[in-house]
Amino acid sequence: MKILVMAAGSHGDVAPYTGLGARLRAAGHEVALAAPETFGGLVTESGLEFRPLCADPRGGTGGAGRPGGTGGPGGGSLLGRAAAFIDRLGDGLADAAAPGADLLLPSATTAPLGWHLAEAMDVPSLGVYVQPTLPTGEFPPVVGGTRSLGRWGNRAAGAVGQRVVDRLHADAARRLRVRLGLPPLAQGARRRARERENWRVLHGFSPLLVPRPADWRSGLEVVGPWWPYVAPDYRLPAEVEDFLQAGPAPVFVGFGSMAGGEGERLGALVAEALRRAGVRGVVQAGWAGLAAAGDDVLGVGEIPHARLFPRMAAVVHHAGAGTSAAALRAGVPGVPVPVAADQPFWAARLARLGAATDPLPFRELTAERLAERVRRAVAEPAFRIRAETAAGELGRQDGAARVAEVVAGGM
Repeated sequence: MKILVMAAGSHGDVAPYTGLGARLRAAGHEVALAAPETFGGLVTESGLEFRPLCADPRGGTGGAGRPGGTGGPGGGSLLGRAAAFIDRLGDGLADAAAPGADLLLPSATTAPLGWHLAEAMDVPSLGVYVQPTLPTGEFPPVVGGTRSLGRWGNRAAGAVGQRVVDRLHADAARRLRVRLGLPPLAQGARRRARERENWRVLHGFSPLLVPRPADWRSGLEVVGPWWPYVAPDYRLPAEVEDFLQAGPAPVFVGFGSMAGGEGERLGALVAEALRRAGVRGVVQAGWAGLAAAGDDVLGVGEIPHARLFPRMAAVVHHAGAGTSAAALRAGVPGVPVPVAADQPFWAARLARLGAATDPLPFRELTAERLAERVRRAVAEPAFRIRAETAAGELGRQDGAARVAEVVAGGM
């Protein structure tokens, strides 16, 4: 079967789909992954065909069909950046689908436009989401903050959020349907039709963090995480291995695709926090260009979290869905510093599990506050015990295998 996986957004929105695609390829399918051009190497290194999307995630949106942006707080209109990204995404997805496919697997970011492609191509589709974006009474929308509005309020807020997403996609969907030769159909009508059909969505996160809401409609499943592809023979760079062996386990610090343009300020803050906490550090540059100097600090670029995190004493991160899961999988305590979008949601889930400190919102970040949480994460055994317990449970979950099983069963 020829399968086209479609993912867009930042690194954390795309990387998990390399592992999912590799699992489907191992099952005998021909798999292509459509993603922003900047991720071409990431995709081809996983053995998948790469179909580039012209939309640039650095100027657009985060994942889950929600405005995430790549800058820090106050960096322009999130909805405006999301709309600009979606405007370019429609044509990119159409170009990526032009070579054909027997099955479309859209992420939450690409699904609102992917539905129109599946209709035009007359092929089945299956949602593969890494965030819980559908309305539920059990928690508020993942991009709307962490304060519950009550069961009715949570569901109402979720419904409002869906209508906002419909509006963001309306123009792009209209142009896409014209290009594909489809009759006019409002974006909201297309979404509601999918819901009436109980369109199937497999959610690639752990029920340990988010159990399947009891009020979700049929067709929505939580299957466990799928992980970014890492070559079996991958080894950490020599300078990283040497640093790790030269002293006690360090603390990882990285903000992924967040805080663009704030690298110099953040680098100084992080270096001071690590010094105050009395720990060594591995600092990942990310899209912020984060750099922290010092005898006990090593700066790194992109390194697979699956190989690096288990060697850490704690992980300071922006609480994106993928990084949160990776820290939990490694069995090390987390220090979540959520910036925007769904990150406060995941930060709160990690803290509730007891595998991370209470979140430190990015807007409140200081060297003193960060150092205090790092000291707690490293020194208090309860955090590591709970993280290790969670890691054992995650090790028994295989979301990619469930997706492959559903695909093999004809969905």
